[in-house]
Amino acid sequence: MILKDARILITGGGTGLGADMARSFAAQGSKVVVVGRRIAPLEALAATKNISALTADVTDEASMKDLFNKAGQIDIVIANAGAAESAPFGKVTLAHWNQMLAVNLTGVFLTLREGLNQMQGWGRLISVASTAGLKGYGYVAPYAAAKHGVVGMTKSLALEIAQTDITANTLCPGFLDTEMTDRSIANIVAKTGKSPDDALAALTANNPQKRLIQPAEVTAAALWLCGPGSGAINGQAIAIDGGET
Repeated sequence: MILKDARILITGGGTGLGADMARSFAAQGSKVVVVGRRIAPLEALAATKNISALTADVTDEASMKDLFNKAGQIDIVIANAGAAESAPFGKVTLAHWNQMLAVNLTGVFLTLREGLNQMQGWGRLISVASTAGLKGYGYVAPYAAAKHGVVGMTKSLALEIAQTDITANTLCPGFLDTEMTDRSIANIVAKTGKSPDDALAALTANNPQKRLIQPAEVTAAALWLCGPGSGAINGQAIAIDGGET
């Protein structure tokens, strides 16, 4: 498959990493469908050549079936939608737990399942997890549990499709220079009284490079997984974290 001929669907595609991926694949000539719940950022991105937009709720089975029916044939599916909330373990409510698993794990399951079931021949299934899927972080146990689930699920899927022309892999970035991290920094400032600089330092402390990961660095890995010579890369959880894990 040549990327300029590929059709790609990216959930959580309106902002942050998803938007960066969409623009980069579109620049390769791919036809990209960006998906999210909020239409405004999706429509803004769809003004870019080769990008179109559809709304869907990744946690809802009927919504995801309808999404793939509307999108048509898709070659590359990137399950990028996610959300993060923090709380001490003893104060995690069942609603918080269920929300984190619904968005970060069930949403990936539904995206990959519906994507796989409509693939014909060559295909790429990419889930976006986090370094939280490879290790633990304090105060985000439900999020880390969901991301660990994504890694395990994708590895299991990869074994099932190993003798086809489809691969399944997970990208596990560290803290990204995106709006989600901006919200995390604001939350740390509000709850601890730390300065924004100190809050940022706390988030990057475990990264040997002492910095946020740029969305373009993760996008480059996604492009590689879809490019020539990538057929043997299957069932991998690829850390993009400056050497943290």
